[in-house]
Amino acid sequence: MTKLQDQIKAVSTGLTKLAKDLNKVATQVARQEKTATKKTTAKPAKKAVAKKPAAAKKSKKSAPKKAAPPKKAAAPAKPTVLDAVLDVVRRARKGATIATLKEKTGLTPRQLSNALYKLSTRGKIAAKSRGVYVKK
Repeated sequence: MTKLQDQIKAVSTGLTKLAKDLNKVATQVARQEKTATKKTTAKPAKKAVAKKPAAAKKSKKSAPKKAAPPKKAAAPAKPTVLDAVLDVVRRARKGATIATLKEKTGLTPRQLSNALYKLSTRGKIAAKSRGVYVKK
C-alpha cells in the first residue's frame, strides 16, 4: 500500500510541476502575441529546420549562379462577386432589378441573393422596393 501511495505522490508532484511549466509557456505566448499585434508589419515566423549531421552534408562547389528570370507584373485582380453586383447597382440610375443583376453578372440565384444580403448589411446598397436595389 505504501508503494502505491508513493507512486501517487510522485505523479502528483510531476503534474504540479507540469502545470507550472505550462503556465510559464502560456504567459510567454501571451507576451509574444501582444508584441506581434503592436507591430504593424509582422513578419511570419521562420520554421525551425533540423540541421544535418556533418557527415551528411554535401560539399558545394562554387558554380556560377544563374540569373533569376524577371518577375512578371501581377495580373489585375478579378472583381469579386460583391464587386460585380455593386458595380451593376451603381450604374443603374433608377435601381437594378434582380433580373438585370442576373443578366449582367451571370450569377446563380443563390450567389446573387447572398451578395445582395452582404451588401445590404454592409450598408452599400438598399432595397428601393421589392426586387429593386439602389446604392446608398
